[in-house]
Amino acid sequence: MIKVAKKQFKSESKRLLDLMINSIYTNRDIFLREIISNASDAIDKLCFKSLTDQNVGMSREDFKIEIGTDKENRTITVSDNGIGMDEDDLENNLGVIASSGSYKFKQEMDKDDKEDIDIIGQFGVGFYSAFMVAKEITVITKKYGSDKAYKWQSTGADGYTIEECDKDTVGTQIIMKLKDNTDEENYDEYLEQYKLSSLIKKYSDYIHYPIEMEMKKSRVKEDSKDKEHPEYEDYYEKETLNSMVPIWQKPKKDVTEEEYNNFYMEKFMDYNPPLKVITTSVEGVVTYKAMLFIPSKTPFNYFTKEYKKGLQLYSSGVLIMDNCEDLLPEHFRFVKGVVDSPDVSLNISREMLQQDRVLKQMEKTLEKKIKNELASMLKKDRENYEKFYSAFGVQLKYGCVADYGMHKGELQDLLMFYSAKEKKNITLKEYVENMKEDQKYIYYATGESIESIDRLPVLELLKENDYDILYMTDEVDEFCMQALREYGEKEIRSVLNDDLGLPEENKEETEEEKSQSEGTINFMKETLGDKVADVVVSKKLKNYPVVLTAKGGVSFEMEKYFAQMNPEGGMKAQRVLEINPNSDSIKAMMSYIDTDMEKAKSYCKLLLAQAELMAGLEIENTAEYSELVLSLMK
Repeated sequence: MIKVAKKQFKSESKRLLDLMINSIYTNRDIFLREIISNASDAIDKLCFKSLTDQNVGMSREDFKIEIGTDKENRTITVSDNGIGMDEDDLENNLGVIASSGSYKFKQEMDKDDKEDIDIIGQFGVGFYSAFMVAKEITVITKKYGSDKAYKWQSTGADGYTIEECDKDTVGTQIIMKLKDNTDEENYDEYLEQYKLSSLIKKYSDYIHYPIEMEMKKSRVKEDSKDKEHPEYEDYYEKETLNSMVPIWQKPKKDVTEEEYNNFYMEKFMDYNPPLKVITTSVEGVVTYKAMLFIPSKTPFNYFTKEYKKGLQLYSSGVLIMDNCEDLLPEHFRFVKGVVDSPDVSLNISREMLQQDRVLKQMEKTLEKKIKNELASMLKKDRENYEKFYSAFGVQLKYGCVADYGMHKGELQDLLMFYSAKEKKNITLKEYVENMKEDQKYIYYATGESIESIDRLPVLELLKENDYDILYMTDEVDEFCMQALREYGEKEIRSVLNDDLGLPEENKEETEEEKSQSEGTINFMKETLGDKVADVVVSKKLKNYPVVLTAKGGVSFEMEKYFAQMNPEGGMKAQRVLEINPNSDSIKAMMSYIDTDMEKAKSYCKLLLAQAELMAGLEIENTAEYSELVLSLMK
């Protein structure tokens, strides 16, 4: 018996092999994807050659990939009837890691021919991912047009051997002998048909050629006599495990709504069909096809760290990443779907994508497509848009705030808010179109509920002037309005702003009224001390005695938000107590100044507490507040 000399990988290849097995690939399940992709590439090459070489003697329907297992010897075999390899190919492609025969083949083709064939293996390291699960790999191959077959064998970084062998047909067999089981790792699972079939379904379902495997099945024995308790027997049947044609590659007219819904619910584990399906095909500088879904409901973990945004990224039908975050802007993180592009640039491993212009260009065009589809839904299908907005409107608002308002221009027309006049959600565009001629600003009010906002005393004059007000109940709303600032050349103003542009605000006080107001203000400032930043006569109130407003950059809604984020040191709004000197409550308070100063002070403190409650703020000392109320009831 002639002993075959073992050859060594080049030193840099040896280091790369060790790095790749232990570092580059973090998910060992992908080894089968890589081996099948290589088999698909080999078939592509021979299939392409058959177009001009009549001696190939095979049509596209004859090509296939076969998977087999041997539990006794603990091996997995992947066979193809592709172009095969000769000794030089084995030496150059498998002896030098990161050398890709697929890449060289594509480079050697004429420019016009390159468009006719898809080659996935741009880098020659995918094959070696099999060493994550195998302790020995044997490659038996025969190249088209050659009379000789060869066997390449390796146990990893210690080197490899190449020798002649017998093989009748053209193509390649890759035999992977699995590693021994350990306490932490069970490699035997890769010998089970359910495991292999699930990996093929997940990663290689859209390979162009059938992937076949003998599947163990069960049936009733033909001679079983007991019909109530029949005997069963096991049998094996060859089955094609992949669907081969991705649903997103089919013309839209050939796919039913039910097929779209079933694909979405199965692929993205949602019990509900999607609200909208978006398909797009782009050719040019970057070529890709995408099928996107807008969920009908908010996922249960959407606002948690566990939720993963991103689209499934495919390269010529092979899954590259489950969640490619770079394909979606944060404000559209709710979108699910797949993107398939032959232009994806891979860096060493299909698990690590370069941050290159291809991804950036795809992200840019996908963002525009999603935005346009949502705008179209808002215009043509209001009912479904409102369902969408109920689920993901908050995300659009966060998008307006993010990156210092960089995206507000693209998102502002998609926003909706509750209209006090219309009693329903409307857009900013609809608000402006319905504004009264003398109305200067877009008015909004924030609070915890529509009902609580509607009771705010500060709205009295706005309602009396028949001005519409947008009611906002999400914690991000105040930040969103600060980011927008204006819409359609109309400034957006909070109802708590000092200047609301109302005719009543220009009304001058008489000297007598000024004198009385100054006395009231001085008394209340002295009584309340640092509990308020200021006390002023309100231009907003008509009947109610007081209202609490904020000055500076922090509003009360912002204060509540910051308190949730940091209960110990949240930012505080500067409180301004606005008073209505003509109200009965203020007059009653002032009537006690000369006769019962303590009672007048109690009234003053009670009015501040009432203003805090109306603003939705917590009273710091509830016990003191209760005693105050009880003291005034005597």
